[in-house]
Amino acid sequence: MIRRNRIAIAVAGGMAAVLALVMWTSNATGLQGRTVAQTGQVGAAAQGDYGDVQEPLAPPTSEDATPAGEPAVPVEEPAADAPEGQAAPAPSGPRITLVGKSVPKMGDVVQDGDGRTLYRFDKDTPNPAKSTCEGQCAVTWPPVLSDGKPQLRGVDPALVSTVKRADGAEQVTLDGWPLYTYAKDEAPGQWKGQGVGGTWFVVQPNGKRNVECLPPGVTAPAA
Repeated sequence: MIRRNRIAIAVAGGMAAVLALVMWTSNATGLQGRTVAQTGQVGAAAQGDYGDVQEPLAPPTSEDATPAGEPAVPVEEPAADAPEGQAAPAPSGPRITLVGKSVPKMGDVVQDGDGRTLYRFDKDTPNPAKSTCEGQCAVTWPPVLSDGKPQLRGVDPALVSTVKRADGAEQVTLDGWPLYTYAKDEAPGQWKGQGVGGTWFVVQPNGKRNVECLPPGVTAPAA
């Protein structure tokens, strides 16, 4: 009787040990499964946080840089070039000034805005206005050129105009006579060109010759 009880106790103990082992194994397996799942979730989260860094970032656009509620600043386009074959407009040339005045010894004269004495040439024609001084002549006697009608002081505007020269430049005329300066007049107010060749004369504000202070040997031409 006692022996049977011992056997029953031993069997019960063995079964309890087996049951405990089974329960421990089951818990360990569940814990391992949860650990693996959690590890996978952490890895997925990490990949989601940093995975897009590996891709190149798109450059910001004007819309991204503009604060909300403010209009985008338009980008200025470069000015279009002139149409092909069409020349750009040339800059305006100088406008000459004519000053009619009276000076000692010479009397009535016309000067430019810098005080240079102006001359007329008897070989030119006033009607129609035409200059015959070209080439080397125009170097010694530079024509008075102007872009547009000159500014005037002491000169009748009705007497002033311009005539187109052979090179296309506009030369100022007074009472139809083309006007010139003299290259050898080295300072304002000089009139070294007076009577040169018997054909060059200081011009008066009315366009007539000034025959004062003629050099020796030069006779005043008939009016």
